[in-house]
Amino acid sequence: MKHHDLIFSGAHVVSGGVTQLIDLAIQGEKISALGATGTLGSAKKIYDVTGKYIIPGAIDVHVHFREPGYSYKEDWHTGTQAAAMGGVTTIFEMPNTSPPTRSTVELSEKKALAKKACVDFGIYGLLGEDNLDELDGLISEGANAFKCFMGNTFGNLPSPSTGAMLEGFEKIAQTGLRISLHAETASIMALRQKKLEEAGKNAPLHHLDARPEVVAIEAVSRAAVLAEWTGARIHVLHISSAGELRPLNEAKVRGVDITGETCPCYLYLDTSDYKRLGSIIRVNPPVRTKGDSEEIWKALNNGTIDMISTDHAPHTAAEKMKRNIWEADCGFPGVETQMPLMLTAVNNGKISLEHYVKVSSENPARAFGLWPQKGIISVGAHADITVVDMQKKEIIKAANLHSRGKITPFENFETTGAPIHTVVRGRFVQRDRQICKNSKGHGKQVTDIQKMPPARPINSEHAIEHVLKK
Repeated sequence: MKHHDLIFSGAHVVSGGVTQLIDLAIQGEKISALGATGTLGSAKKIYDVTGKYIIPGAIDVHVHFREPGYSYKEDWHTGTQAAAMGGVTTIFEMPNTSPPTRSTVELSEKKALAKKACVDFGIYGLLGEDNLDELDGLISEGANAFKCFMGNTFGNLPSPSTGAMLEGFEKIAQTGLRISLHAETASIMALRQKKLEEAGKNAPLHHLDARPEVVAIEAVSRAAVLAEWTGARIHVLHISSAGELRPLNEAKVRGVDITGETCPCYLYLDTSDYKRLGSIIRVNPPVRTKGDSEEIWKALNNGTIDMISTDHAPHTAAEKMKRNIWEADCGFPGVETQMPLMLTAVNNGKISLEHYVKVSSENPARAFGLWPQKGIISVGAHADITVVDMQKKEIIKAANLHSRGKITPFENFETTGAPIHTVVRGRFVQRDRQICKNSKGHGKQVTDIQKMPPARPINSEHAIEHVLKK
């Protein structure tokens, strides 16, 4: 019989919408066998995980690890440690660092910093107004996706004009790489916030007044039209409102290659939490009403929203705790708490475990070109697995987070269900709720496995580069 490196025995294995009571074997970096208990042969180490669940490691396509420029908030080691503790085996890191990842120079610097990562990763390049001539270099040097800030957020990167977005979409569509969108309309928000500040309106809920759901509805609609015309693949980040679900779904019906995500804060929090949390709750886009939360839950379960991510965005407590809401930094840590929060939702009947696996791992892997090496438990796939104890109770404490960001709106939240082991390409990076000492530097960029077939621009004869060559 075959000899493996590791065997996990007695677990319920969840993948592809099915739960099976089987053993799982790992050889090297890959899953080498699946089968009935006791049938897989021998191994250097056998772990009895009877009564536990094994799921594909979560893939979080939306994190901010702050390095370079803001490493006092987070760096690639602390951020990926937090990911490992949260059952996350792959992350995609955003470009609004200092300097932003706008050219091959910054991309090379970020790759060097990422060498201390504990989990696998992708790196976003920036799609902005002034770096259209840098896109080809970013693509050739291994950017795994692109980020377009249609609305302002941390780093105050200028939002590109619709003309620059169109040209960027035309270029990137030819590669098939996905473009993730902070889909809020900058001009609406800027004008409203200016008037609110001038009127002395600076309470937490005034942040919501500056960013009504129309900013998301307009931005999603506009981006979907550009994607439809160019053939670009796009992803709508941090869906916060019921209103933007309509243009998202309509674009899908029209055949646009568009995906969407939401985050736990939009599922668990609403306007009733602003008084309790104060400036801690400030995030872009803002937490909205209970009705919005209910509709987002429905959309996550019915497939309108494709995935769960976190927008992990750590800051210091001093940067978050402000009397004037306009002075408080936006965002909070999330990569470590997402899975416990969502497993609690599974236990509470809000979502099935099989569907959680789909939105946390399978769908991100498919949308960002990592399937079938990641996002699935299958022989030959990467051994990226998370062992889950569905009965383990914990209390979220910011002081215990592995992120440098020690402030969270989920402080003292009681969770049921936790990732007790995290394995990335066959190696434990978190075991028994402790970071493994040899995890630093194990993470690899996903460029070698990423497959994103070119999406030929639908109106390629009208693309500006083609017109200029006539």
